[in-house]
Amino acid sequence: MRILNRAHVSWFIFVVLATIVACCLYIGNFHPQSPSAGFRLPPALLQKQSQLHSVGGTPLGLIFGATAFAIFIFLALFSVRKKVVLWRVGTLQRWMRAHIWLGLLTIPLVILHSGFRLGGPMTTMLMALYMIVTVSGIYGLVLQHQMPHIMKEWLPAETVFEQIPYIRSQLSLAAEKMRDSFELVPEKKTDAGVLAPSMAKAALSGSAPMASTVAELSTPTARAKTVVGSAIIAASIRPVTTTAAGEAKAQGAAPATNISNVAGEPASTPQAIGAPAAHLPSETQVASVPGAGGAAVKSVAPVADPESEAALITFLEQQVMPYLSAKRAEKFPLGGSRFSDDTFRFLRLCVAEGYHRHVEEIQAWCDERRMLDLQTRLYHWLHGWLFVHVPFSFLLLMFTAWHAFVSLFYY
Repeated sequence: MRILNRAHVSWFIFVVLATIVACCLYIGNFHPQSPSAGFRLPPALLQKQSQLHSVGGTPLGLIFGATAFAIFIFLALFSVRKKVVLWRVGTLQRWMRAHIWLGLLTIPLVILHSGFRLGGPMTTMLMALYMIVTVSGIYGLVLQHQMPHIMKEWLPAETVFEQIPYIRSQLSLAAEKMRDSFELVPEKKTDAGVLAPSMAKAALSGSAPMASTVAELSTPTARAKTVVGSAIIAASIRPVTTTAAGEAKAQGAAPATNISNVAGEPASTPQAIGAPAAHLPSETQVASVPGAGGAAVKSVAPVADPESEAALITFLEQQVMPYLSAKRAEKFPLGGSRFSDDTFRFLRLCVAEGYHRHVEEIQAWCDERRMLDLQTRLYHWLHGWLFVHVPFSFLLLMFTAWHAFVSLFYY
C-alpha cells in the first residue's frame, strides 16, 4: 500500500498529535522541573507522587500500557478482517491504514510505559518481541511501497503466481519436443536425383510445423516477445512443369518462351526453370518427381543439416533441458542473462542459418524461465516477512496479556 497519498494525511496528523500529548503528560508528571516556567499541566492531569520506582505501575503508566495493549488487540483483528471478506466493518483499505498508523503510535506508548527502561527478564523479552514485530512490519511496509516499481522495471510481463509451476513444465515439455523432432530418422532417397514419395509429398504440400512449435505454450512474456509458440512453417515452392521446349533446352536447344506452371499461370522468368541447383541455398535441394499426367515436376525441399541438429540436440540435453526442468535454476549458467546472451550468440555461429529460428525459440524459453524465477524471488521477498511478522505478533499479544495479568494481581 502506498503511504504517500491524501488518505494517510489525517492519520499522520492524529499520530503526531497523540505522541505530543503523551510526551507532555509524561514530562509534566515525572519530570515537572524540565518544562519551562510558562508551561505547566493543569492540576487535573497531574497525579500524586507514587512510591513505585517504575513508571508502568503508576496510573499514567497503566494508561499508556492499556492503550498500547488495546491497539495490539485491534491490530490482531486485521488478519481476521482479511479472511472474512463479507464482514462489512469498514473496507480493507481503511483497516490497513489504521493498522499501519496505530501500530506506529504504539512505539511512543510502549517507550513511555516502560519509562525508558527494560526492567526484568519478562519485560525484556516483551521488548524484544515488540522490536521484532515492529521492524518486520516497517520492512513489509517499505517493500509494499517499492516492490511495484521494481517489478515494473525488472519484469516485462507479470504472470499469475499460481500458474508459474505449470508454465515451467510447459517450457520443459517444449524443449523435449524439439529434441525429439531433431532425432527423427531422415527418409532415404530412392535415386540420386529423385526423392522418396513421402519426401516429395512433403515438398509439394509444404513443411509442417515442428512439434515443439505448436502453439500450446502461451504466457505473458511469450506473447510480449512474439517468439515462443510461433509456428515455424517453411514456405513451399509452387511446382513447375517443363514442356517439350524445356526438355529440348536440357538437350542443348534454345528454350521456349511459353512456359507455364501447373496452375496455368505464367512463370516469372524463363530462367527460373533452368537455374542450376548450385545457385540454390544450402538448406534446399531441387528434386524432379513425376506429376500429373507423367509430366516432370520441379520442386524444392528443405535439406536437414546433421551437424547443426547434432549441435542443437547436445545443447538441449546438456544445458537447456536441465535448466528448464530444475526447481531452483539459479545455480545453472543459463540463469545469468549475460552468460545466456553470449552462449546463444555463439550457438548461432555453430549452426546453419536455417536453424537460427530454432535458436531464437530456445533462447525465448530460457528468457521466460529466467523471468519466472525473478518473479518468484520478488514474490518471496514481498510476502516472506509475513512468516516472521504474524507469528511474533500473536506471541507478543499473548505475553502482553500475561504481563498485564501478573502486574495487576501480583504486584
